[in-house]
Amino acid sequence: MNDPKRCGQAARQGEFRRRLRERLAAGPDPAAPRSDFHLNPELHPGTGRVLKPAAVLVPIIDYPDEPAVLLTRRTAHLKAHAGQIAFPGGRVEEDDADVIATALRETEEETGITRDWIEPAGILDIYETSTGFAVTPVLGFLAPGFPLAPDPGEVSEVFEVPLSFVMNPANHVCHSGWKHGRRRQWYAMPYGEYYIWGATAGMLVNLSHRIGDLCSGPSC
Repeated sequence: MNDPKRCGQAARQGEFRRRLRERLAAGPDPAAPRSDFHLNPELHPGTGRVLKPAAVLVPIIDYPDEPAVLLTRRTAHLKAHAGQIAFPGGRVEEDDADVIATALRETEEETGITRDWIEPAGILDIYETSTGFAVTPVLGFLAPGFPLAPDPGEVSEVFEVPLSFVMNPANHVCHSGWKHGRRRQWYAMPYGEYYIWGATAGMLVNLSHRIGDLCSGPSC
C-alpha cells in the first residue's frame, strides 16, 4: 500500500526538479555575478587574456524533506586555494567529452562519488576566476545514500549545507580585504565553522539568481 507521505514527498521532489530544469533552460539573470571581478570591475585584466577551461559539479542532494548542497574543503598542503571551500572539479582534459564529463570525472576523483549516483540537470553561466580559469558550473542531482571516499591528497572534508540557506540572499554578504597590494571585495556565505567565499560563493549567488525563489522553505 502506498504511503501518502512518501507519495507527497516524491511529488514535491519531481516538481522541484522540473521547475529547476526549466529555470536553468530559461537563461541567465543579467545581474548575476559571472566572474571574480563582479564586485571589482576595475581590477579586470581585460579581454585579451587566455582563460583555461574548467568545470565543477554543483551537487544538490535530493533529500525528500530539504535538498542540500555538497561541498568540499581542500587540504591544507595544496599550493593553490589550500583549506578553502570548493565544489569538486578541475581542468578540462582532452579526453573529456564535454564539461559535464569533466565535472563528473573530477567529482569521482576527489570524493569517490561515481557518476551513476549523479543526474546532470543543466549548466550555469561560465564563471571567470582571477586565477585565469573559465569555470562551467554543472548542476546535478545527487541521490541520497551515495558512498564517499575522499582523496586525502586533495580533499580534507566533505560536508553539506541546506540548499535553502545558500539560496537565501540574506546569507550572501560582501567582505573586503587587501590582496597583492589592492583592496578587493568578494562574496561570502559563512555557515557555522565553514567560510564559503570567493568563486564558490559567487557561483552560488549566481545560482540563487536563477532558482532562489524555488527554495524558500524546508521542502524547496
